[in-house]
Amino acid sequence: MAGVYPPIKHSQSSSSLSQSSQLFTSRLLLLLTLLPLSLAAFAFVLQWRGESGDPSIRLSALNRFDFPGMDAKVTVRTAPSCVDILGQSRSVSFPYFRDWRFDYESDLKPKICITTSTSAGLEQLLPWIYYHKVIGVTNFFLFVEGKAATPSVSKVLESIPKVKLIHRTKELEEEQARSRIWNETWLASFFYKPCNYELFVKQSLNMEMAIVMAQEAHMEWIIHLDTDELIYPAGAREYSLRRLLSDVPENVDTAVFPNYESSVERDDIQEPFSEISMFKKNFDHLMKETYFGNYKEASRGNPNYFLTYGNGKSAARVQQNLRPNGAHRWHNYKKTPNEIKFDDAAVLHYTYTKFSDLTSRRDRCGCKPTKEEVKRCFMLEFDRAAFIIASTASEEEMLNWYRGHVVWTDKDLIKKLTKKGILTRIYAPMVIIQGLKEAGVFSSLISSVQTSLRKDTFLSSNEVINNSSNAVDAISGVSSRKIGKKQPRMTVRNVLQATDTHTDIDTDLLAVPPLPARVMEQIHSYI
Repeated sequence: MAGVYPPIKHSQSSSSLSQSSQLFTSRLLLLLTLLPLSLAAFAFVLQWRGESGDPSIRLSALNRFDFPGMDAKVTVRTAPSCVDILGQSRSVSFPYFRDWRFDYESDLKPKICITTSTSAGLEQLLPWIYYHKVIGVTNFFLFVEGKAATPSVSKVLESIPKVKLIHRTKELEEEQARSRIWNETWLASFFYKPCNYELFVKQSLNMEMAIVMAQEAHMEWIIHLDTDELIYPAGAREYSLRRLLSDVPENVDTAVFPNYESSVERDDIQEPFSEISMFKKNFDHLMKETYFGNYKEASRGNPNYFLTYGNGKSAARVQQNLRPNGAHRWHNYKKTPNEIKFDDAAVLHYTYTKFSDLTSRRDRCGCKPTKEEVKRCFMLEFDRAAFIIASTASEEEMLNWYRGHVVWTDKDLIKKLTKKGILTRIYAPMVIIQGLKEAGVFSSLISSVQTSLRKDTFLSSNEVINNSSNAVDAISGVSSRKIGKKQPRMTVRNVLQATDTHTDIDTDLLAVPPLPARVMEQIHSYI
């Protein structure tokens, strides 16, 4: 019939297509459900077998100083003993540093060396040397006396590749007396004074010799550093001094590391590098409003913001006519160096970290504990006050003074200054040195030296670590506790000894002495 259409019938092929689509969708949903479950199960199996691990697990409360890159088992730490001070407690693998073998010298650029003048023992020198090896230093020039110069300690240090020891002998002093520095005027006002002034001159003379050694060893950078200081290469693309200095523009001659000062939280510190994580920042890394606005609380009644110096240390390119400019800077005989200052990197200064530092500093200096006399012996106010206390107070009085002026016990103040950015936590050196220790780097080094020598001519590992602080210099016969008290020989030491002069330091001298941090009176210079 016209105008009437038959009903539409679905074909068999259309119905089959719909059923296939539904089946595909069901299978896809099943696959998407099973896939993540399978991956999770596979990851669980790998972790259970120890073939993979979550880096965050290594930051657990039980092993808080490990970090990604260190494959270490979680262990509960116990208080260190004297025997364990450089011992081994577990195996550590740190692939970035090639399992601590330090066999990367041939491909390491730039070549960096550190020079120091020291009388420290192995418990301080080995962590100090190997930490800096880890971050890229290749050569070390150590001018040694006191404990560092004894045969037992020297043999260990000399067994470390690229560590050169220079003993303070009569011949060395006579050679330095003929050096160019001795006849220059820029250091002259530091002569004829004892203690810190004598050390400052000695460091400058040693630095002059180290420059020649650095040139002969084809070094590209040289740094003068004390053995209670560690370079902190923050701001580099990796935790590497090599990387930091390789990024310095070629037209730069010297680079300054502002210093951060250790802030101890206990009076029973034994291993400063492994136990201290809190540091006070330098003015150069703070806003001036923050620095001066919290100056009084940060100094805590001490003479200055820092206990000791505040003008940092510097690295210099090894080049012609390079010379030291005191222990904190470098200069050049032919030009004014182009100098920069790092915005993030610093030198960590571990000062007065142990209560025994009060008496050890006192025993190294023969000055009288009077206000006038200590001005001839020490450049900084806190050193003067500490010397007087150590020379006149009882043991209990010294401990109370140390707790009040050095130890940070006010948790609220710590929290406040941390929020302000004045105090900061730095764990990297602690982690690295602890890793070196637990990998057996120090103990195996000592053991290898022991086995190569006759037992009756070398001390045991424990004796080496704890040998007496009044050990006699094996070469010159000078005790580290007697410096300033013996009748001097007629050499450079004679010139460096105390005389009856009260000449103050000329602030216009080219040599840069250890200077205190910026004081409140300087606020008008920054506003």
